[in-house]
Amino acid sequence: GPQTGVPAAQKLVSQDRTTAVVGVVNSATALGLRDFFTESKQPLLVANAGADAITAGRKSDYVWRTSFANGKVGAALGPAVAKEAKGGVYLIAADYAAGREMVAGFRKAFEAAGGKVAGEKYTPFGKTQDYQPYLSAIRSSGAKAVYAFYAGAEAVSFVKQYKQFGLSDEIDLYGTGFLTEGDVLKAQGQAAVGTKTSLHYSAELDTPRNKEFVAAYQKAFNEPPTVYSVQAYDAAAALDKALAKTKGAGGQKLAEALGEVGPIDSPRGSWTFDAAHDAQQKYYLREVRSSGGTMVNAVVSELS
Repeated sequence: GPQTGVPAAQKLVSQDRTTAVVGVVNSATALGLRDFFTESKQPLLVANAGADAITAGRKSDYVWRTSFANGKVGAALGPAVAKEAKGGVYLIAADYAAGREMVAGFRKAFEAAGGKVAGEKYTPFGKTQDYQPYLSAIRSSGAKAVYAFYAGAEAVSFVKQYKQFGLSDEIDLYGTGFLTEGDVLKAQGQAAVGTKTSLHYSAELDTPRNKEFVAAYQKAFNEPPTVYSVQAYDAAAALDKALAKTKGAGGQKLAEALGEVGPIDSPRGSWTFDAAHDAQQKYYLREVRSSGGTMVNAVVSELS
């Protein structure tokens, strides 16, 4: 969080004299560091934090992102759900900035594609353990599909209870990929089967570049890579290309070089930085399926 994350990153620049900093999971931390890195003229490569403003309203010449913007992950799925859902769609998410942005991005693209919203609800973030009242509201709404944003322990609880409540047999479940990613999917098990999500990566991508990456990652860590692995890997790839261009010239030149690195040959597919310093990338429609007794996010199609 920002209380400890901001001073920790500031120390790296002020005391440890780093030329660049990579990381940041928490969006409030990333936003809290924006002015410091801009004033210090040192680049910060955000490898996860998804707040839209990091690369939109508060864009900085010194802040770059190799992950995603919350609204874009949701928006990628909107037209597909509008096409597939045969009726209204219920929107539900955890009540904090990421949940609101994930829903807003989805809703805008969904409604633009002709979709109809059957209801919308935000659950107390980090406090909700019993989703039954919300699941009852979904059932009584008459919705034909659900779009959800949850991550971590909340994603595990929501998907398991969605199955236990019998909704998975009645109402299709969609969400952003964090709903079924990594250890979350492992904990959900069979309850997640059939859930469809949008994300910019899946370990199941059938490309030579990804197969090579998955094999190397599996050998090194004895588990398949996740979107978080790839975002960090690509931050290193972008930084490596920028460093090669600047040959030790320092932070300001390095930040300028990040705008000139061109396409990144990534396991997620080739991507590049856009004008807002965000990753301009493909998104994929994924579906949870059982493969040899293991749950995987099978790639159904490209979304963008």
